[in-house]
Order: sequence, then structure tokens, then C-alpha cells
Amino acid sequence: MTFREAADRESGLCYNIGVQVNLLFDCPKKGASMKQSSNKKSREATAFLYERLSRDDNLEGESYSIGNQKKLLTKVAKEKGYTNLVHFLDDGISGVTMNRPGFVEMMQQLEQGKASAVFVKDLSRLGRNYIEVGRLTEEFFPDHDIRLVAVSDNIDTAEGENELAPIRNLFNEWYARDISKKRRISNKIKGNSGEPMGLPPYGYIKDPNNPKHWVIDEEAAQVVRRIFDMTLEGFGTEQIATQFEKEGILTPQAYWIQKGIGRPGKTKTRPATKWNGSTITHLLYQQEYCGDILNFKTYSKSYKNKKRIHNDPENWVVFQNVHEPIIERAVFEQVQQKRGKMRKRRTSNGEHNMFSGLLVCADCGCNLHFHFNQGNPEIKYFNCSNYKGNRGTCQSTHYIRVDFLEEVVLGEIRRLTKFASLYEDDFLKAVIGHSQQADEADRKLKEKELKALLARDEELDGLFERIYEDNVSGKISDERFSRMSRRYEDEQKELTEKIKQLRSEIEKQSSR
Repeated sequence: MTFREAADRESGLCYNIGVQVNLLFDCPKKGASMKQSSNKKSREATAFLYERLSRDDNLEGESYSIGNQKKLLTKVAKEKGYTNLVHFLDDGISGVTMNRPGFVEMMQQLEQGKASAVFVKDLSRLGRNYIEVGRLTEEFFPDHDIRLVAVSDNIDTAEGENELAPIRNLFNEWYARDISKKRRISNKIKGNSGEPMGLPPYGYIKDPNNPKHWVIDEEAAQVVRRIFDMTLEGFGTEQIATQFEKEGILTPQAYWIQKGIGRPGKTKTRPATKWNGSTITHLLYQQEYCGDILNFKTYSKSYKNKKRIHNDPENWVVFQNVHEPIIERAVFEQVQQKRGKMRKRRTSNGEHNMFSGLLVCADCGCNLHFHFNQGNPEIKYFNCSNYKGNRGTCQSTHYIRVDFLEEVVLGEIRRLTKFASLYEDDFLKAVIGHSQQADEADRKLKEKELKALLARDEELDGLFERIYEDNVSGKISDERFSRMSRRYEDEQKELTEKIKQLRSEIEKQSSR
């Protein structure tokens, strides 16, 4: 039900049915009715204008700039009668991902019913993800009674559906895929030629005269040298971190922020001088401090998935002595050798404890970490990883010995076994009931997935008919029609196999 239908239904019930409804519901008072009317008028006059620009779009000319998008959308929105214009923008963010701050904020406000229209330069501004943009245009906007205007694509849902919109969405995604493929090829060429593929590590900055070359940032480099010196003197990573925190030395992230150096990733809200042992460890393993360039240390699986995955060292490409070293190679190798000989805390048989990863602190929610007594390895225990005595914030260590924990769990197992032996029927009913609930939940998930696959299969039939008609009418070439139809056929074959498999699994579960 749309916002307008809900409002009409509410007012109709109150004023047409009269007394009987007043007995059951509180009818809106005059003031509330006027306020609702005012909100409705405000919504009808409000349009959201969304602008987005990514690095890829910079290649397409000045027309895609944020400023020009704003001018164009403002002009068109005013011409169509909207007086309250609200801008949302994402600058430098790819349309492949839908998790964009400006876009997310706009969608949240649309769900709250704060606007009646959305204006974009073209559909690719909403995103270059065929499935997600399709959900917006085919489901979300119609369900929320929102008008969509894509200026350059001549799309205005107030004037009726545009049959070419799904095709444009598909082309937009193909564009993103093609750009990603070209960038991968370009990065491979650059990486194999010795050009740094990543940002300079803490201690280096880009050369102002040549951004492909790194120069030493002396202030940060002094901290790096001190880390290596302290390690050779026998200090552990946590001891170094504690010392730096006492001295008020800025962490790498805080240092970059203070210097105005932009770095990707989320900024963690922690004190500027709160060093972690893991940060020290990370810096100690940076071979770049010897003057080397290491390319292809990480990779991504897909152009849609931006998560970086660590690559095997054998796949790295290393170029030695490219820039001035902060740490001498002999010192770096000595540190690696020293750290390689460090004894790791582990149980006598070298295995993790069976409770590891299952216990959390009742106060702060952090994991309890497994330890053993250095003097007597037979004494094993867990305590809070966030305990303030270990530079954390939790007030209590929450110490618990493993042998006591084992007795508690064993006691619960015995109690459950006794219950099963005394009340076998009740125990079986409880187990079977739980199993049936799990099966039912799994079956519903599969049915939902099957429904989505069937809908997509039907959609592909429609898309194939459309591109066939466009080919006959000369709107698309034979070559493009051949590529698109082949892609649709391949996708439909995969869908057919998945549908067949899901139906078989659902049928088996239903017959149990």
C-alpha cells in the first residue's frame, strides 16, 4: 500500500463509518488532520536530486561533473514543479557498490516518506548493478509511490513505463565490468614494470615531483627505525606499543590524519596514541623499508566485490632497491630471523583449546583469550582480551580455569543425559521438534530462492523478446544481438539447473 492510499483509507474510515469506528479506533483530531495534510503537501513538493561521480566517469567529459549534474537536475526538477529540492551526492565512489553514504542516506529518507520524486542524470548514477538497480526501479519506487526521472535516458515514470530501462541497466553493468577488466590489464602492466601499485607505507610519502616514486618522511621514519631497534634489543610488540602510548606518539592512522594524508578504509574511533601490538607486527614485516617495491600482495575476486584478499608470496612481484631504504636489509633480515624464532604460546600438543572462540566477556562482550601458565603449562585458563591490565578498558580480568570450565560443561552433559534416560519420550519430542523446525526454515529459504530464480527466468524470456524486436527494427546490430542472446542463454541454462536442483531438494524435504 502506498503512502497516499494509506492516508486515503484512514480518512475514509474515520469520516464515512463514523461512530462505530470511533468505538474501536481513535479518529485523528482536526489538528492532527491538518498536520497530516501539511506533511503530504510537503512531500509532494519535495524532490531528491542524486549526483554521483566515480573515477571511471572522469573519462567521459565535463558533463558528468558533480557541479554540472546539480545544475541540470535543479533546472529539470523546477520545470516539473518541485519547489523543495534536496541534494544527495557521492563523489569518487563506484556505482558497482550500492553501499554509498549519500545513496544510503537518500534511501533511508525515501523509506520515511520525505519525498515524492528522485531525479538523476541517467540510470547509471543510481548504480551499475543490474539486479540492485532493477529492484529499485521495478519494486521500491513503485511500492513507495516515488516518481523517477532519469534526464539523459528520457525516463519519467509519471509518463509511463520505459521498456528500455532494463536494457540500459544491463549495459551500465557491462560498462562497469569492461572498465574493471581494462583496469586489471593496466594494473598488471604497471605492476610488472616496477611502478608501485599501493600507497606508501608509514615512513614514506609520494614524491611531490613524481607520484610514482616514494621519498622518506623523516618524522615517521624515526619511529620505524626505533621499532626495529627496540625489537633487536629484545622488546616485544606489546612492550613497544605500551612505551609509544606512554610517550604520546601518534599511531600511523592518527599521524596521516594530522598531516592531511588521505588513506582508504574506515577510520577507527580510538585514541590517537593507542598503539596495538598488531600494528607494530605489521610494520616489522614491511619489506618496503629496505627500499623494495612489492606488487600484487592482495587481489579482489570480482569487480563487484571490493574486499582485498591476501595473495600468496609466490605470486608477488618484487623490485629491489627502488627507493631510499629506511632500514638496512641486514637489519630487516635479522629482525625477521629473530621473530621467526620467537616461541608462540600454544598448548603442549600444539592444538587450540576446544572452547577457543566460544567464550565472551559478560561485561564488555570481547572474546576470552586462551592462555597457559608460563611456569606450569598444565594450568590453562581464559581471561578477557580487553582487560585494562593488558591496556584494555574492561575492569575485570574474568579469569576462568579450563579444568573448571570442563567440569561445568561435563556436568551439563550428564544432566542432559539423565533427563534423556528418565524422560525418553519428551527428549525425543524436543529433538525431533527442533529438527523439524530447522528443516521447515531451510525449506522456506529454498522456496524463496526458487521463486526468485523462476522470476528471473521469466524476466530473461521477456528481455530476449525485446532485444529480438530491437534487432529486427535495427536498433541494435546483429553482433550485439548475438552477444546479448548468448549471454541470456548461458544464464538461463544455469538457472534451469539450479531450479531443477532446488525443486528436487524441496520435494525430498516435503516427503519426509
